[in-house]
Amino acid sequence: MAEIIPEPIEKYGLSQHARPKVLFSRIGIVGCGSVGQELAITISKQGIDVTFLELNDHLIQHSLDEIRKQLDHEINHWGLTPGERNAIMSRIRGTLSYSDFTHCELVIEAIKSKQGESSFSMRKDVFRSIEKHVDKRCIIATNSSTITVTELSSELENNDRCISFHISTTAPGASVVELAKSLHTSDEVYSKVAQFVKLLDKIPIEVTESPGLVSVRLFVVLLNEACEALMEGVSSMENIDLTMRSSFNMPLGPFEFADKVGLDKIIRWMENLYTEFGSTRYIPNPIIKKLYRANRLGRVSGIGFYRYNPEGNKITDEICC
Repeated sequence: MAEIIPEPIEKYGLSQHARPKVLFSRIGIVGCGSVGQELAITISKQGIDVTFLELNDHLIQHSLDEIRKQLDHEINHWGLTPGERNAIMSRIRGTLSYSDFTHCELVIEAIKSKQGESSFSMRKDVFRSIEKHVDKRCIIATNSSTITVTELSSELENNDRCISFHISTTAPGASVVELAKSLHTSDEVYSKVAQFVKLLDKIPIEVTESPGLVSVRLFVVLLNEACEALMEGVSSMENIDLTMRSSFNMPLGPFEFADKVGLDKIIRWMENLYTEFGSTRYIPNPIIKKLYRANRLGRVSGIGFYRYNPEGNKITDEICC
């Protein structure tokens, strides 16, 4: 009987050089709070692996639990099957080390700073840490809307691969992603990120780099004016929200939307915009300050402009001040 000589099958496959390259197969996210969780779900639904970084094991498990809870909610509303949920969850993993971003094609900074902390210095440290561990071709992005990516990337060695990637995770069904180049961002990087946005079934909108971009600058002024109308007794809070929902087809009125975003986050937006532009239209209305000082931050605290039940659903009785 002839001797059987085993031959490795690998040599008949495509070489590493000849294999087709996927533009984005692994994405990194720094910070997995509400924004990071929404990003992880949106990206992993497209079959892309997601690695998110958190500060400790407890936060990693909490983020995974919250992601699973959101997917279970979709299952309960016939938007997803258990099998699809399991597939999505299998593509999401947490880490404590930046070194796990080594093979990512894109890393998005999505940290949440607390009131009184320097968000700018924290994000800048994150950018530096990312650059130390990723390939030179990896794109580094920030989801911040009020801090310019030119400032965040100013000390990086390869700052031509940095971009602002602002996706709204609070407006139901939001389909727009605002993309802002820094002074150094290359056209190639912008083109790749725009393709990535389309892969997520979103619409890339190029905006000139400016704190607040389009969405945040317009919303905070709208909220301030809504508070002014409420203080003047022009109408009730519920009716102001109803007017904006009905007349302008907004899914949430300004007070409802503020509660969903969180008044602590809105205060930070306004402070950053006022520091940048010096315009009084960005100074938080006294009602916003009053609610914030009382720790009435919106859905996250169970009370803001309105009251909310443990599931985050609005209780119909008006409250405000």
